[in-house]
Amino acid sequence: MPAPVFGLAPEWLLSRGAPVADALVLSHPEQYERLRIACPEAAPTAVLAGDPCFDRLLAARPYRERFRRALGVRPGQQLVLLNSTWNPESLFGDGGGGGDVVAALLDRVSAEFPVDEYRFAAVLHPNIWHGHGPGQIRAWLDRARRGGLALIDPLKGWRQALLAADAVIGDHGSVTYYAAALGTPVLLGAAPLDALDPDAPISAFMREAPQLDPDASLSAQIERLIRGHRPLSGPAGFTTSVPGESAVRLRRLFYSMMGAPEPGWPASLKPLPLPDYEAGAATVPFHVLSQVLGPVEVAVSRRAGPRPMMGPDQDGELHVAVHEDTRDVDQLDLADVIFRDGAPDDPRFGSPSVWTAEVLRRHQGCSLAAYVTGPSACVVRVRGEEPLRVVPAPGTDAGGMSGPDPAAYASALYAWLATGSPDTAAADKRLAEAMAEGLSVRTGTRLHRVRVAPLTPPE
Repeated sequence: MPAPVFGLAPEWLLSRGAPVADALVLSHPEQYERLRIACPEAAPTAVLAGDPCFDRLLAARPYRERFRRALGVRPGQQLVLLNSTWNPESLFGDGGGGGDVVAALLDRVSAEFPVDEYRFAAVLHPNIWHGHGPGQIRAWLDRARRGGLALIDPLKGWRQALLAADAVIGDHGSVTYYAAALGTPVLLGAAPLDALDPDAPISAFMREAPQLDPDASLSAQIERLIRGHRPLSGPAGFTTSVPGESAVRLRRLFYSMMGAPEPGWPASLKPLPLPDYEAGAATVPFHVLSQVLGPVEVAVSRRAGPRPMMGPDQDGELHVAVHEDTRDVDQLDLADVIFRDGAPDDPRFGSPSVWTAEVLRRHQGCSLAAYVTGPSACVVRVRGEEPLRVVPAPGTDAGGMSGPDPAAYASALYAWLATGSPDTAAADKRLAEAMAEGLSVRTGTRLHRVRVAPLTPPE
């Protein structure tokens, strides 16, 4: 005997043989056919009224870039959303005994993905938050959050994050299906087909969508997923048969049930609000692989995971960059670069000039201190030198988040100054070249031109 269809079976819809609801709202005629088979007694109550949640998503699509900026996603970065529903077979569950998929994914995220090229966020079903408690959820994900993971509000922010995403790693939950309906690339990390109605569109989607290979490179799978993506027709077609009409249909239904005339103004849904800005600052130590590509051109790849192994086919040098607010405080004395972010006039730090001098006095092993003063600029001080301002070069888009985190510029400058002869005269010459010609910083496939100049006006 097949398992009852969740939400459509008699045990959910009937009381003493009679429908418990006066109206059962459906979004697609396909659902009516399954209702008619699973619980014919409730079929007369069915009303086709669309999907207000999906309609809000569709209406908010023009604001995708705003949602991305609110999550701290910079140009050139890919936002990958981890999404889990709430049962043991979900992405956040134990896979019915197979282990916590999310925990394994987050370990691989920190090791495989450069922070200047990828941003990660997690949307967990409200029942997960309710079942374990917010404190436990935040504790489980603490290391990942300090590595830059955005933990999305399960009620207020998930739609905006979904619209902002470049790819979704999910399961059989509705958020994953909405992602596919929007045309976003989806990789299934959990797909428990035996828990689903085999005739439901979600089952067809689970069979057709690409599956996560736990033994293969995660970064390669995400790159391949985004590059070769072809939207699936099923989710877009079955999410709602009347896109954009739910407000009109639902209001008509509600007023008819009350026996009252509808208001004269048009029916509408509340627009999705713009979330608060979340910078996504990571405070775990970064291991930075740098490579000098040419005259004053440096490629940097910053990772928040353990120190990478340097293979024979890998060129470049490694250094350690640490946020001053790190909880790994022992790493501060091992850092080559120490950085922080804050307002340039924050009295707690004196000034960027004062702070950089203080850091270099306190941590004798550090060669460069960087105070990030805004989304595209920072003040740096090289040991033994006066403070410098590093900003986008004239002629580039200097406003907003036009490039990577400016702390990446600081690591690039450190790498440039560390090349070649270590004597003071050679280092001074390299610094003079950077100030005269500017610095070209490559993160992934993007090249950023920055200007290195004395800090003016004098503080």
